[in-house]
Amino acid sequence: MPQPKIGLSMLYCLSKPFSKMIQYLANVETTYIEIVDDGLHALTEKRVATLKEIAKSKGIKYTVHAPFADMNIASPSKPVLKATLKRLEESLSYASGLDAKLWVFHPGSQTGISSFYPGEEWKQNLESIRVLHETAENLGVNLAMENLPQKYGFIMKNAEDFIKFYRETSLNDIGMALDVGHANLEGTTENFLRKLPDKIVHIHLSDNMGMNDQHLGVGYGKIDWQRFAETLKDIAYDKTLMIESVEHVKESFKNLKQLLA
Repeated sequence: MPQPKIGLSMLYCLSKPFSKMIQYLANVETTYIEIVDDGLHALTEKRVATLKEIAKSKGIKYTVHAPFADMNIASPSKPVLKATLKRLEESLSYASGLDAKLWVFHPGSQTGISSFYPGEEWKQNLESIRVLHETAENLGVNLAMENLPQKYGFIMKNAEDFIKFYRETSLNDIGMALDVGHANLEGTTENFLRKLPDKIVHIHLSDNMGMNDQHLGVGYGKIDWQRFAETLKDIAYDKTLMIESVEHVKESFKNLKQLLA
């Protein structure tokens, strides 16, 4: 039976300069790497060229995590929304230049005025995704939308929200990036895996204590990883498991390999 592919998100070194992240890439234990297009690692044409050279020499296959700081694709502010979509479309272009296998993005979130306009953030979320989808199609990039916790105001928080999204749009080629850390805060990990096994194309792995999105190492929080691994086998998941811990990265690799053995 095909096994999932273990990869690594470079989120753990986002506080370091881009040049330092490049040095870390020389020693990674996997060929599946997720670049975070944000902060000190925000992509440029020059950086894309550098990453492509590394991919060529090491056989790396990239995915790109879209910018997420101050990004809200459901924003009711037209100027903010316009700037957000411009930045995200720029990121899609860089992902295409990197030959990235996937571009992972965050759904929209509520704002301080959402209660005055019930349901409008959902409509804007769908419209923005349609715009991004068209851009991605033109660039030949595959999309995956990530689940985010309700406690942080996001509107795509559980399996039912994603099922509603697919029902209301014709965007069935957009995959789902299941973030286990986020799902744990909502108690929805099992639900996602059981209800959307054919839509999940990418999984982010980090641990937490069930209260906040701490991005702990796998096995360093309260997530039931044994049950998670058993469910993966039940649904025959054979795509990418991207370690997104910001600490105990090597231990996370070791623990994950033992769970999948």
